[in-house]
This record gives sequence, structure tokens and C-alpha cells, in this order.
Amino acid sequence: MFDEASRGLRRLTDRPDYALVGILRIPEIQTSPWVSLTRRVAFAVTLLVSATLVVYFGRDGYHDNQGSDLSLLDAAYYSTVSLSTTGYGDITPATPRARLVNILVITPLRVLFLIVLVGTTLQVLTERSRQAFKIQRWRHRVRNHTVVVGYGTKGRTAVDAMLGDGVQPGDIVVVDTDQVALERAATAGLVTVHGSATQSDVLKLAGLQHASSVVIAANRDDTAVLVTLTARELNPKAKIVASIREAENIHLLRQSGADSVVVSSETAGRLLGIATTTPKVVDMVEDLLTPEAGFAIAEREVEPDEVGGSPRHLRDIVLGVVRGGDLIRVDEPEVDALDAGDRLLYVRRANK
Repeated sequence: MFDEASRGLRRLTDRPDYALVGILRIPEIQTSPWVSLTRRVAFAVTLLVSATLVVYFGRDGYHDNQGSDLSLLDAAYYSTVSLSTTGYGDITPATPRARLVNILVITPLRVLFLIVLVGTTLQVLTERSRQAFKIQRWRHRVRNHTVVVGYGTKGRTAVDAMLGDGVQPGDIVVVDTDQVALERAATAGLVTVHGSATQSDVLKLAGLQHASSVVIAANRDDTAVLVTLTARELNPKAKIVASIREAENIHLLRQSGADSVVVSSETAGRLLGIATTTPKVVDMVEDLLTPEAGFAIAEREVEPDEVGGSPRHLRDIVLGVVRGGDLIRVDEPEVDALDAGDRLLYVRRANK
């Protein structure tokens, strides 16, 4: 049973799009009920007008029980009773040409008209087909997004930080085995994939091979290591950030391909310890880590007029310089003079 399930997971990317409904979920665009109702009414009126024009321009092929020629009002009347399937029979197509038009034009319009009238019911029935179409379109277009593995407290907070920095919800894909967590992610407008991120096929389904960054917020350190190995194998260029509980596992994450490693338990412990003597320091750290308000830590390129100058003399409060991929503290002598291509880590107001 386990082997059969494993083989099924490995074949996820080979399944047709309709078979991925329930595993891969694309968020719905929320619209007002009044907007949706207006659109449906407008579409129904358009169908009615189209049918009226078809009947009116072909009025010579229709027979009226009173023997009079069909007017525009008669054509509208016939279209209304035909599309609503009432059909009193007082106006009928008499010639072969009119009957052919009735078969090829009026009947399809009648079907579309009925679909609009019972659209609320049919929406439930066609949900699977619509999701399959959206999945197909999304898989062809997804590029340079962020894959978040795990939507617990850490993963959800990481997503909130990214959204606060201006990342669009549609550019974030959440992978988790917890259906409740995925429902929360979908409610936030995120793309979700149901499955274990330790399986390469699940990560492929999330488009990790085309992702620009990966956030690994697993509940277990061994899971984080395995997911990091798999992610790095699928995408050698993506930026991988992983969270672990124990500092002794940092080297395992680094060797597995993680660019940055956050030790959640020790970081929380340090803040707790600092709070016992200098609680305002913790408040400031929280402020810096909250992008929606107050201050935030940001990164930018060195401007041309700043090249050659000291980062300590800039208008911004600079904390460090990224040079050649390495982070150098602002008090180090090698960054006394800025080079073109350097990037600055600085403190900015969150609303800027």
C-alpha cells in the first residue's frame, strides 16, 4: 500500500490537470455578488438581443398564426419564449432555412441562456473543470515565485512579512500536508499544494524548478534537511531559507544547500533573555521585523554618488554592506569605501 501511494506521488506531474484538482489549488478572485449578478444579467440580455436580431433578419422564413409579417417586437417575443423554453407555437419557423438557423443558432443560444439562469447551481457542478483550466494556465505561466514549505506559525508569519514587503499573494505557493492550514492559505489568496514537500514530485507541482526563492518552515529539523536537499537538486539557483529548532543542525542545512538558516528556538530564547533586563530592545527588534509599521530593515543598491564614500556617513542608517554575496558589518574596515555593485542593509520607515 505504501509503495503504491509513493508511486502515485511520484507521478503527480504526469497526471492530467483535471486529476490535480484538490491537490493544487489556485485562489479564486473574490468579486461582489452584485457585480456577478450584473454580469450574468447583461450576458442574458446580450443573448436575447442576438437571438432577436437573428430571427428579425430571417423573418421571411417564419410563420405567424395571424398571417402578418413579423415585426421587431414579434422577433423579440419569439426569442423570449424560445430561449426560456416556453414555446407557445404562435410563431414558428416555416422554411427549411429558418429551421436550420433555429437548430444552429437559436438552440445553442437557448442552452447558454439556461446556463445563465441556473448559473449558481451550475457553478458548483463546473467548479472542477474551472479549477482544471486554471491549474493548466498557472503551470504554464508560473515563474520567479516563492515556495513556502509549511504553513504553521513560522510559515504563516514568513508569508505575512513577504506580503508586508509588497509581494503579491499570487506569487506565493504554500506546500503542506495539513488541509486546515491550506484552507487558511487559500483564504489569504495563496496558491496551495497538498502533499509532502519531501517528495520531489510535489515540489515540482509547486513549480519549485522555476521559483526564485524557497522558505522551509518544517516542524522537524530532519524534514527541513531533506526538503532542502530536494529543493536544491531541483533548482540550483533559487535562494533557500530554512528554519530549524536546534543550532547543532545548522551545518547540515548549509551542506544541503540552504543559503540562510534561522534557529527558531535559540532566536526566541535570546529575545526572552534580553526582555528580562532590557525589554525595550525586544520592542525595537520586533519593530524592525514588522514591515507594516514603524521601522524596517531593507536592502538597496549603492547609488552612483555614494561610490567611494563611507556607509557611516550616508543619510540612511546603514547596518551592513553586501559585497560579492558576503555580508560585512558597517564597522569593518574593508567597507570604509563603497564600491559600485555593493548593496546596503539599512533602516527605513515601513511606509516608504
